[in-house]
Amino acid sequence: MMRTALTIAGSDSCGGAGIQADIKTMTANGVYAMSAVTALTAQNTTGVSDIMEATPQFLAAQLDRVFTDIFPDAVKIGMVSSKELITTIADKLTEYGARNIVLDPVMVATSGAKLISDDAIGALTERLLPLAEIITPNIPEAEVLFGAEIRSPEDMEQAACSIYERYGCAVLLKGGHSLNDANDCLFDRSGLHWFNGQRIDNPNTHGTGCTLSSAIASNLAKGYDLVSSVERAKRYISGALAAMLDLGHGSGPMNHAFDIRSEFAE
Repeated sequence: MMRTALTIAGSDSCGGAGIQADIKTMTANGVYAMSAVTALTAQNTTGVSDIMEATPQFLAAQLDRVFTDIFPDAVKIGMVSSKELITTIADKLTEYGARNIVLDPVMVATSGAKLISDDAIGALTERLLPLAEIITPNIPEAEVLFGAEIRSPEDMEQAACSIYERYGCAVLLKGGHSLNDANDCLFDRSGLHWFNGQRIDNPNTHGTGCTLSSAIASNLAKGYDLVSSVERAKRYISGALAAMLDLGHGSGPMNHAFDIRSEFAE
């Protein structure tokens, strides 16, 4: 019986992030991927030029169709920019008793610019975080949830613990952002865990957050425990980056299929 995973996220027309990256990642990690689209974007490796958001009614209809036919073994949630869509997702996940929910709380750009409104952040923290098995914030996003700056590994540990205690979900706080190379800090019910990442000199990192959270969801769907799921996801993303795919004129995508060997790929 093949395990299944659902991504709830926006579409990336250049295929490096969003539902396209999620589906590629889930397939490469051995689960059957499904999707509920929160928005269409017109974008490439150099940026986003337009967004068309789904209505709450249409998003709800997508989720109804998935959950009443092929119930997912795990759910990954990516960027959702409005309070109404966040509320719809929370209502439906609660209604159907969704399990193994991985939330990538996309709120703040690497530059520090806020990507969603304050009321959407409020809905995210009040409705979705308590439903999640694990959330995967980067440093700027964790600072919003923690309410203070994070400038050291010790700060990461304190922030992850505080967020876990506040919202009741495990926290994988991703390093980088001039703090460390690729070392991530996980706090869950069993305590603190560090995952030391391999520094890979590859400027093409578009969709890394989407890919990591989807790989974690895939492993949870297959029955791995949380620590093992994170460790396997970290190894997968390191391999995808190390393949050194170079496409586009900006920050390009990774090679999600780096480990796939098939006569049909030749």
